[in-house]
Amino acid sequence: MLKRLDLRGKSGELADLLPRPDSGAAVPAEAVRKLISRVREGGDAAVRELTASFDGVEVVDTLVPASELEAAWESLSSALRSALETAHRRILEFHVAEAATAHVHKSDGVTVRSVRQPVDRAGVYVPGGLAAYPSTVLMTVLVARAAGVDDIVLCSPPGPDGNLAAAVMAAAHLCGVTEVHRVGGVQAVAALAYGTETIRPADVVAGPGNAWVATAKQLVAGDVGIASAFAGPSEIVVIADGTCPPAAAATDVVLQAEHGPGGRAWLVTWDAACADAVCAAISQIVELSPRRDETLATLDADGFVCLVDGPAQAAEVANFIAPEHLQLMCDGAHELLGDIRHAGAVFVGPWAPASVGDYVAGPSHVLPTAGTARFAGALTTDDFIKRMHVVEVSEAGFDRLAPAVAELAKAEGLWAHAASVSRRKEWIASGVRP
Repeated sequence: MLKRLDLRGKSGELADLLPRPDSGAAVPAEAVRKLISRVREGGDAAVRELTASFDGVEVVDTLVPASELEAAWESLSSALRSALETAHRRILEFHVAEAATAHVHKSDGVTVRSVRQPVDRAGVYVPGGLAAYPSTVLMTVLVARAAGVDDIVLCSPPGPDGNLAAAVMAAAHLCGVTEVHRVGGVQAVAALAYGTETIRPADVVAGPGNAWVATAKQLVAGDVGIASAFAGPSEIVVIADGTCPPAAAATDVVLQAEHGPGGRAWLVTWDAACADAVCAAISQIVELSPRRDETLATLDADGFVCLVDGPAQAAEVANFIAPEHLQLMCDGAHELLGDIRHAGAVFVGPWAPASVGDYVAGPSHVLPTAGTARFAGALTTDDFIKRMHVVEVSEAGFDRLAPAVAELAKAEGLWAHAASVSRRKEWIASGVRP
């Protein structure tokens, strides 16, 4: 089930020893580009056609009435409503606190304020179809809300009956989203980026998805802001040793794999007995899982147990993979954390499974995948905010800095740039004040 890689005693570059993460090379970019073009040219009609083709359902009106969102909330059990409210509170509190930063810099008579301006409209994508992810509604919408975005549109693929899952609609109602569309896949990304007759374009698009959705976001980037990096199929790397119960490590390897094909699930250990015990436990867990087929699709394609010489090499492997989720379930986990540089989110110790991060820890579970954690991080309020700098200069500050401005402008051959300070100096000398 898990392929075995034995790096013990081996030297050389990890790039020569390990399979490299793939940020969607298996997805034909040209095919995705053609689908995007169809939506740009055909609008709502193209969205309906592609929904019928890919989701197998006819959706005449993509917009979900607000009354259906409220009814979905009322239909939930009290236990699920309570769980969503707990997650809502914790996620919003975290991101509001993280966004509460202001910066004013004063030096040499120049005052610069960094003003955080939210975008006007955010588009969030919530995967769906055969599964329901109300948590992703919270993990995207509430981040935009904390950033100060008032206008939010949500797209999610319809199920076999043409509707969205009640839990997804309920979560949207809880978050105050009233514009929800039954649209998924590449067509949803295109609609959010370029607009249709009924879906106005957004300024930023956020949310995870399969490799097709992630590739579509890459292709529209620049025409619209794309929040976070390549947020594609789920990944996890578990670093464990003999101090970790095998069943616990096994469950945590499987928990991201059950999302389905395209992701990756790795166990990294320097303890051969631990590797054997965890692999045996994984086999048992997978056979019991209601999502056995989806889990096996991930494990068979990109499930590995990697044997290393020790914690230092385990950290090297983790940094090379740069996984979406990294779990440290070993003795000395906090010390090992100091060697980790590349991961979307790190979960330390036996009581912090990645599922806590998926639902209630607070930070968004929209994380970089396919190795993009080397240069990108989790979805945050910064993804929905532009920093606008406001510059004020006193007369004394102008006098002090004008010569430097003039010299730099002359060096670049920009006469008007230099004149903008030299002429002011002349005005001041003649007694003229602006």
